Amino acid sequence: MTIARKPSAHLTPQPWIFLLALGIATLNLAGCATNSSTANSGKVVVIAGASSGFGKGVAHELAGQGAKLVLAARRTQLLDQVARDCEMRGGQAVAVTTDVSREEDVRRLLDTALSRFGRVDVWINMAGVGALGAFEQVPLADHHRVIDVNLKGLINGSHYALRQFHRQQSGTLINIASIAGRVPFPHYSSYVASKHAVIGLGASINQELRATGAKDIHVVTINPYATDTPWFDHAANYSGHKPRQILLDPPDKVVHAIVAATVHPRPEINVGYKANAAAVAERISRRLTHNVTAAVLHKVTIEDSPPAPITAGSLYEPRHEGDSVDGGMRKRLAEGDLRKMENNDAER
Repeated sequence: MTIARKPSAHLTPQPWIFLLALGIATLNLAGCATNSSTANSGKVVVIAGASSGFGKGVAHELAGQGAKLVLAARRTQLLDQVARDCEMRGGQAVAVTTDVSREEDVRRLLDTALSRFGRVDVWINMAGVGALGAFEQVPLADHHRVIDVNLKGLINGSHYALRQFHRQQSGTLINIASIAGRVPFPHYSSYVASKHAVIGLGASINQELRATGAKDIHVVTINPYATDTPWFDHAANYSGHKPRQILLDPPDKVVHAIVAATVHPRPEINVGYKANAAAVAERISRRLTHNVTAAVLHKVTIEDSPPAPITAGSLYEPRHEGDSVDGGMRKRLAEGDLRKMENNDAER
């Protein structure tokens, strides 16, 4: 049985810190807009995690700019459909069934890109999974699997991409982390650990590039805020409650930031005012920010969320559901809130 924990009394949210952080964050909003519809014309772009969510959205947008795409994911049929969609939008696309945690799959992904297009200009690592629940209640094998995909898989892609970039003397690597890699979320422990590691990896590689003067090779780490994609439908869940988040960003915001980074790379990008505010608040008052985050997210994900069965999600086998860019959680939450208001009115 899953035991819901109540937050300690000292975890009292104090909103002034976030108002201050929000004011500072507006000076550091992420992403330069990519206004040109041909900004990536002819570029060869590898996208790991392209069958839904950010990956599918980025593939569609880059195809519209005339990019040559090498699409990777575990779900072959969905990936083939994304490739067809991209070609209809004006790009060229090849689909490569890939489990990024398997080095041989990632090596084959690079070989396919080179045999089809001769080079790689941009490599985007955005395949990711998660396991929800208290740390000790999530099976150890599931924690290991999250690290295998989110960190080991990203290292596999980054390694093969950077070796190719050094041979070409140019290229852009984009790794998708999370603001949870700056401000930890409760009940997402191995996911949060993997995203902290992704941020550290990017920072370390950038130090190497600075030291060696490799000015035409770029490594970008992108930190979205919690975003409404099918990720929540695919996540393993041992919390005993339905996956739930509030203040979700729309996926298009993150998609645009990723596409902009292919043209205007920066070492680290927090996407949107909420991610920037959270990062700034953490720097101003780490303890207070962590206390507020723990209290609010525990209430949202455990206390206020309806019951749900235990599931391993798509950790080990891909699931066919959840094939869109948008996950639909914002709409479901809004409809639920509307029903609550109607029920409250009826009871008066």
